[in-house]
Amino acid sequence: MSSEKIEIKDIRAISQNSCLYFPMNIQVAVLCDAATDDNGKLNLLGSFDTIYAPQLPAVHPQCAVALRVTFTASDEGQHKLALNFINADGRSIMPPIEIPVAVALPEDAHFVTRNFVVNIQQMKFAEAGLYSVDIRLDDQSQAGIPLLVKFIQRAVA
Repeated sequence: MSSEKIEIKDIRAISQNSCLYFPMNIQVAVLCDAATDDNGKLNLLGSFDTIYAPQLPAVHPQCAVALRVTFTASDEGQHKLALNFINADGRSIMPPIEIPVAVALPEDAHFVTRNFVVNIQQMKFAEAGLYSVDIRLDDQSQAGIPLLVKFIQRAVA
């Protein structure tokens, strides 16, 4: 057995051959009423996938997209996280939201987890139907959050 000391960065390199190695991983991607990041803890309130609209176009007053993402050493560097709300035809219903992400692991870490909370006000839906939040990292699709907008007519008394 060699008496050479194995450095943490060497262990990181070896770990890529391990079953414990995983590249960038989105652990949570959700549309909700509200979310906060409290010292690394992601707090969610009112996760949903359907909006019931009494009239069209519909305006949803406030919501949040909450993400919890784990990065490894192979992800170190500058990245661009992009969120794009699209309709069933793949067209954007609002300008994309772009977030610069710098990933750097401490010497003694095998991974780092970051929370992202994006608050959205007065989101407008022109028609009922299927929508999605497309989540991309460096222009590569990573996940999607489905959203259904349903028109519900109120009974006339």
